Amino acid sequence: MPARRSLILASRSPQRRAILEQLGIEFSIEVPGVEELETGPPHEIAIENAYRKARAVADAHPGARVLGVDTVVAVGAQMYGKPPDASAARATITALSGRRHAVIGGVCLIEDGTARTAAATTMVEFRALDPGLIDWYVDSGEWRERAGGYAIQGRGAALVAGIDGDYLNVVGLPVPTLLELAPDLIRAG
Repeated sequence: MPARRSLILASRSPQRRAILEQLGIEFSIEVPGVEELETGPPHEIAIENAYRKARAVADAHPGARVLGVDTVVAVGAQMYGKPPDASAARATITALSGRRHAVIGGVCLIEDGTARTAAATTMVEFRALDPGLIDWYVDSGEWRERAGGYAIQGRGAALVAGIDGDYLNVVGLPVPTLLELAPDLIRAG
């Protein structure tokens, strides 16, 4: 059986790093310097941004196996990205309060010059949030660098009434979707 090639994660996300470590997948990290799309159909944006991240790193490392991932939070066509400041975080959390939203995880794996993409969607329902709870969450600062302005694996769990789908997708990496593209990542070599 051929030896598995090591993976390069094209991301700065500590959550994605932790998920890969949890699975026992060997990888290195290279943060891509790419411009991400912020408007358009959410599903397409998630896949395109994942592709852009993976392609930027793959171009610098020909022959490498590169993983790019992007997370988009949306209510219908309205996307909620990473809030730039506390005021925007408060507005995002308020907009999601008492509503269901989609968390779309776009995945791109580039191997031998070929890009394969897929996406997963998890539906998340927020509780109806009172202003005090919103202030508590925003004051925590946990919203920084988080699509949709929250981290379900942290204090953001207090905002959530329930989810339908892959929990790890909401955290930052849809594992079943990744393993559909690369099942050998977790097989013994």
